[in-house]
Amino acid sequence: MADDQHDHIPPHRPPGATHDPGLPGEMREDRFVGEEDLTRWRSPIGRSLARAAHALAARLGPHGALILILVLGGLIAVLLTVLFSEVYESVTEADGVAGLDHPLLETALGLRSPFADSAVTAYTDVGGVIGMPILALVIMFVLAFRRKSWTPVILMLAAAGGSLLMTIAGKQLFGRSRPPLADAVPPYEYSPSFPSGHTLNAFVIAGIVAYLLILRQHSRRARVLTMTIAALFAFTIGLSRVFLGHHWFTDVLAAWILGAAWLSLVITAHRLYLTVRHHASPAMDTGPPAT
Repeated sequence: MADDQHDHIPPHRPPGATHDPGLPGEMREDRFVGEEDLTRWRSPIGRSLARAAHALAARLGPHGALILILVLGGLIAVLLTVLFSEVYESVTEADGVAGLDHPLLETALGLRSPFADSAVTAYTDVGGVIGMPILALVIMFVLAFRRKSWTPVILMLAAAGGSLLMTIAGKQLFGRSRPPLADAVPPYEYSPSFPSGHTLNAFVIAGIVAYLLILRQHSRRARVLTMTIAALFAFTIGLSRVFLGHHWFTDVLAAWILGAAWLSLVITAHRLYLTVRHHASPAMDTGPPAT
């Protein structure tokens, strides 16, 4: 078929294709989301990317190719952050979506109470510089141990590292001031406001964890529940930053958009890795797991 990348990439066994205890599970489970085969690329761009990944894997091995693709994706993500910051600056100067910032902060001020302030502060700390890395590391090692594979480690570290680079790039380039301290709930934060690091990290980490879990979930209901929980976590962490007066709403909105872009790049890199693995192990060419 013209839309099947299997007709465009010759079978090849790259270095490191054997002696991997996690490979049977990856080929049997991770290739499919429901009936959808993630190694099938229907667009010309997708097939071109698959051929390029295959060529890289022939030299570097599947995991080496995955790491290099993620590094290149990280550079693209930083470039997107630079471009987005320029657009963002133009919009805020023209008081476009930034017109939401002050009304939403005023709404948050009206909703506050000692109990709400404490509860939201505790919740937002889950997505902070201590809570989120601990949570991510625990999940990463559990997934790696259960799957006997380094793939979850590579994906989680890449997702978190790219998110951190995007946060640093955005803050250094734009340097936007946070809301006034008089309108914020302590403890106060003093780094630049754009983008919201809590929101960006929560979006990306929750997203990649949900993706890894969905790959091994055979029930549509379980997959929908997993995606819903991840989306609610990322959404509410972002809103908590506005509620506490630690970020303007547009800082949070920017973090959601940048997080979605980076998460898409990480998932695409993993699909390319699965494609390479699939062609390196034709004997494991099985259909989707029974539901």
